[in-house]
Amino acid sequence: MTIEEILSHVDHTNLKPEARWNDIKTLCDDAIHYQTASICIPPGYCRQVRDYVSGRVQVCTVIGFPNGYSSTATKVFEASDALLNGADEIDMVINLGWVKDGRFDDVTKEIKALKAVCGSHILKVIIETCLLTEEEKIRLCGCVTEAKADYIKTSTGFSTGGATFEDIILFKENIGPDVKIKAAGGISSIEDAEKFLELGADRLGTSRIVKLAKEAEKDS
Repeated sequence: MTIEEILSHVDHTNLKPEARWNDIKTLCDDAIHYQTASICIPPGYCRQVRDYVSGRVQVCTVIGFPNGYSSTATKVFEASDALLNGADEIDMVINLGWVKDGRFDDVTKEIKALKAVCGSHILKVIIETCLLTEEEKIRLCGCVTEAKADYIKTSTGFSTGGATFEDIILFKENIGPDVKIKAAGGISSIEDAEKFLELGADRLGTSRIVKLAKEAEKDS
């Protein structure tokens, strides 16, 4: 797999709370240059980024991030506002307290509510695998499938762990045929990125792969 092929699956990401416009602008420039799948940015930058990139790269943002425990109504408003301001894709965080209480029907309903807002726009569902049991992960594969979200995503990158190969294998075995996989959090090498894709991930949430591509350009 070439570096260009890998980059085409990357959501080039900067979700740091201290990210300034110059940081986000650099992220956009790099994503356009390296033709990544999207840029993933804080929602407050959506309108500014939309105007800056002018359709040259897909704009992804996060909802209920990073903890997931805001109300469904709040998440629906956040998503509606982000789409109004130029987001093309939405990555939402589920309510993990509901998962721990076994309220999987409520989790499904919330995902459905966000997908209704997103319509034809891509919705990715972050389940924060590092905080879940294997049984909970399997149940959530069912929730995401039933709610007809477009992707299940491993992690925010802001908790105790990120994507693992084992979780991608588990997802692949338990999601429906129309659900894709996004691996995110801690992907720091070309080799790991390639393996995640080979195991079944379709998107990679990372900032490191573009940095490695830049370094490779300098060395060539």
